[in-house]
Amino acid sequence: MTAIRSTAALRDAMGGYFRALGEAAERKTAPVAWCSSVGPVELLRALGFAVFFPENHAAMLGAARTAQRYMPIVHSQGYSPDICSYLTSDIGAYLAGETPLQAYGLPGIPKADVLVFNTNQCRDVRDWFEWYARRWNAPVIGVRSPRAIDDVTTNDVDGVTVQLEALVPALEAIAGVRLDAGRLAETVATSRRTSDLWETCLQSASRRPAPLNFFDGTVHMGPAVVMRGLDEANGYYQRLLAELGERARDGVAAVPGERYRLYWDGMPIWGRLRALSGLFAEFRTAVVASTYCNSWIFSALDPADPLRSMARASLELFIVRSEQPKVRYIEAMVRRYQVDGVIFHDCRTCPSNSNARYGMPRRVSEELGIPTLVLDGDVNDLRCFSDEQARTNIEGFVEQLADVRPVRMDAS
Repeated sequence: MTAIRSTAALRDAMGGYFRALGEAAERKTAPVAWCSSVGPVELLRALGFAVFFPENHAAMLGAARTAQRYMPIVHSQGYSPDICSYLTSDIGAYLAGETPLQAYGLPGIPKADVLVFNTNQCRDVRDWFEWYARRWNAPVIGVRSPRAIDDVTTNDVDGVTVQLEALVPALEAIAGVRLDAGRLAETVATSRRTSDLWETCLQSASRRPAPLNFFDGTVHMGPAVVMRGLDEANGYYQRLLAELGERARDGVAAVPGERYRLYWDGMPIWGRLRALSGLFAEFRTAVVASTYCNSWIFSALDPADPLRSMARASLELFIVRSEQPKVRYIEAMVRRYQVDGVIFHDCRTCPSNSNARYGMPRRVSEELGIPTLVLDGDVNDLRCFSDEQARTNIEGFVEQLADVRPVRMDAS
């Protein structure tokens, strides 16, 4: 596989973000806010906060395969092994006094002046933030969002907008500045640009062969997650997009000899990304699109109506929607990316982002006439994942694709 050259620039960009965050925390050059990954980061940046995303930190622990050391520490404090392994690995690492951020010169995770959540993802982010709030005696505030939404209504948007407006006085008091409407609009415009660029990068995989796959995306999504609202993110994605265009023109494939194309629904299995990437490449099968990487596309963001568009963007996310909109979304992605099959990751400790438990794989298969496969696993807890079972299941699934695809091609 031909490596993506922009990865070096990605490391520089992410390193710069973490070092700036560490400097703000150590030298008190800016207040530090913790934010859930799809929380109101634009509001925080407009008020001058340095923003830390603990879910990103937890994913780093998973990818480094160190999470297994930390989760038992938190389980011993009464936290169930069945709750979010991001939460348990992150808090466990804190209690152990360890963090991958030490590689960027940070002695530990930055202490929060305020923790800001949005429960559009799950309840766990609030419980997670409240643990730190109790330990540091720091304020924790946020948005309690509706879930399992069919079509997003005006009432839904109104409800979240009111909550965002209510955050402003508390955040102004902590930041020591008043919210400037122009700066908020500018930040939302920058975030929208990040979203659009990231979406275009992902859409390059609609080409045959795909120049980018899901496993690449989980790496290169970093700036879209932690640098949304910053010009540095957009500079990076302009560079990546230029390279992806070059790869597409030259026929450089993320998976050489690409035969089959898959869609991945659900969370990554962070500790097995490299192994799974190599396994699919061995079978000349490209995972060309995913629900997860698209979760940082916020097409509703509008600098002309910042808070209201932030509310709508947070409600239109896949994870917030009911089953039928989710099925429609996956079906549209299958058609757009010319997908031959769908893999559903049933993530043990993340039921909110697992869509295999209420019959969706079968419905998708019946409606689209393509195979689906459910893989058991977890984001960070590798005890929930079997390499041998995954290989057997994926190998059998690829054989099934070989049987089904000629029928689909003839039917078309």
